[in-house]
Amino acid sequence: MSTPAFADLVADEPLTITSARARATEVGCPAIAPAVGASLAALAAAVKARAVVEIGTGAGVSTLWLLAGMRPDGVLTSVDTDGEHQRATRAALTDADIPTPRARLINGSATDVLPRLADGGYDLAFCDASPGEYPDYLHHLRRVLRTGGILAWHGVLARGRIAEPSARDPDTVAWRDLLSALRAEKSVRTAVLPVGDGLLIAVPT
Repeated sequence: MSTPAFADLVADEPLTITSARARATEVGCPAIAPAVGASLAALAAAVKARAVVEIGTGAGVSTLWLLAGMRPDGVLTSVDTDGEHQRATRAALTDADIPTPRARLINGSATDVLPRLADGGYDLAFCDASPGEYPDYLHHLRRVLRTGGILAWHGVLARGRIAEPSARDPDTVAWRDLLSALRAEKSVRTAVLPVGDGLLIAVPT
């Protein structure tokens, strides 16, 4: 068994999330691997997350994993431009018996929604959308995150191009720009977790 397969097996994905994953496939929405979901749930639990924002729903897969790690009274704000993906997310929330007040789904772009979110109001922010926009999100993500909260982005190791100096495609350049911006901030601790397509995390200190 490969290491990624073992990590996914250890994640022990609940049936409700497996069902959401199947629905994501039906609507053509890429979804995070079980090991990534388990990592997000652990991070949410570590900061006792009461308020989380995610950019990109993954058709409910990442939504359910994040909620699994959050406090029972926590509220997740999910932002996505794709209405079909959000409908799939609603179905996943219903299947998992998640009370409506615990998940706020917003149809719109992160560049429009993030500026409207409260300063320091979130314990964790997760992005699984277009890497080309990530550097533009950073200022707002830092603003809405509370001290000691966690920022996370999925996909930094996708296609293995981040480590190739000759790779200059837009997504790879955007990842490098984001990493450079994080390294330039001395008050931020960063790490890359080699699960799924790579989970980049940053903790402002």
